[in-house]
Amino acid sequence: MRSHLLNDSTAEHYRRSVTEGIERVAAKLAATDRPFTGISVDALAPRIDGIDLDRPLHDTAAVLDELEEVYLRDAVYFHHPRYLAHLNCPVVIPAVLGEAVLSAINSSLDTWDQSAGGTLIERKLIGWTTERIGLGPAADGVFTSGGTQSNLQALLLAREEAKAESLADLRVFASEASHFSVKKSAKLLGLGPDAVVSVPVDHDQRMQTVALARELARCAQDGLVPMAVVATAGTTDFGSIDPLPEIAELCAQYDTWMHVDAAYGCGLLASVKYRDRIDGIERADSVTVDYHKSFFQPVSSSAVLVRDSATLRHATYHAEYLNPRRMVTERIPNQVDKSLQTTRRFDALKLWMTLRTMGADGIGQLFDEVCDLTAEGWRLLAADPRFDVVVRPSLSTLVFRYIPAAVTDPSEIDRANLYARKALFASGDAVVAGTKVGARHYLKFTLLNPETTTDDLTAVLDLIAGHAEQYLGESLDRAC
Repeated sequence: MRSHLLNDSTAEHYRRSVTEGIERVAAKLAATDRPFTGISVDALAPRIDGIDLDRPLHDTAAVLDELEEVYLRDAVYFHHPRYLAHLNCPVVIPAVLGEAVLSAINSSLDTWDQSAGGTLIERKLIGWTTERIGLGPAADGVFTSGGTQSNLQALLLAREEAKAESLADLRVFASEASHFSVKKSAKLLGLGPDAVVSVPVDHDQRMQTVALARELARCAQDGLVPMAVVATAGTTDFGSIDPLPEIAELCAQYDTWMHVDAAYGCGLLASVKYRDRIDGIERADSVTVDYHKSFFQPVSSSAVLVRDSATLRHATYHAEYLNPRRMVTERIPNQVDKSLQTTRRFDALKLWMTLRTMGADGIGQLFDEVCDLTAEGWRLLAADPRFDVVVRPSLSTLVFRYIPAAVTDPSEIDRANLYARKALFASGDAVVAGTKVGARHYLKFTLLNPETTTDDLTAVLDLIAGHAEQYLGESLDRAC
């Protein structure tokens, strides 16, 4: 079994095995003509359930053959231009190369004696990102597993900085369209069930600062402590960007921590055309970025950034076997001192490889392309009487609803849209997402692929309309 360990004596075996795997994936990518096969859970589950993990195949080629059957054939392929559903991006090749390197070397980014150069590369990228944001010379941060962890750590720091006598007194303010991880973080941090105050949004799904001011004033009047305001730069459902400068003013007025969840909108940090859409982010106390959304990086690649590096001490614990206190005075850089995680992948390498190959402008141009495409998509939807489109996009999301000419019952229209999404997924021709606006069901395009065209959007809209009309026709037949 030692022949499977990666070391100096198995380097050639490693080269052959990885090359074979890469060739299989490359062939699959080249031959994929739709984002999904449409396979059902009931059809796929028995294939995987029937595999006996205690009877290995002992051959890489055989394992890859099996993988074709249980994964590669039926995977959802985000690189396809008609994958339009969630915040999953196609990935750039330099980042995939970085993934291969970091997996083979297997550095752990918790301490210097496990990562050395990896530690310095991650720190350099954190500095690059905080400079792009404009957080100032005392800024710092650390890579995380994703936006949920980044938001959790940011709110942990905000909780500790608030210095309330009782956790029950703390309040967090976030818009109705903010990410669910804000409420999840509050619960994990021991805050009460009323701790997160939901602030209404305007017609463009942006936080209403008048309502925020009112809630902050009520909080102070009630003797409670405003722990943090979470502004969102790119909501998951609408891509909306809260009014950051106005929120920053209110946070300064009430001495409240300002966190910006820019997991989605962080691509604007590299944008050539639209950087001004997140003006005000430089006034944040902490920022979440997900490079694996709008920087075209493989999962996972995220970071939490802070204005004042000293606040990261709230995540610091020392262990004699790992990062004893003496290492601080010896100026040994241990990233575990800043992180909620201990063992941690060298995910920063993917972004490093990308920037060193493409440059920030290269990333920004790709993100600008999807923003431009989304603006075109909005015009298509606004001009099409078959659809109701909700918000003029700030990023790359379109939320819309099929409206049949002959049907007025909102519940029946809901069912037609739900059916259209399900039928489209089952066909494998395209993948779209869904959400609710108020009490009504809507469909959603999340556009993160520069290869997607307006012709793709038009074709998918026609497919949606066709499936919805089919459902309504069958429903009418059943009623008769």
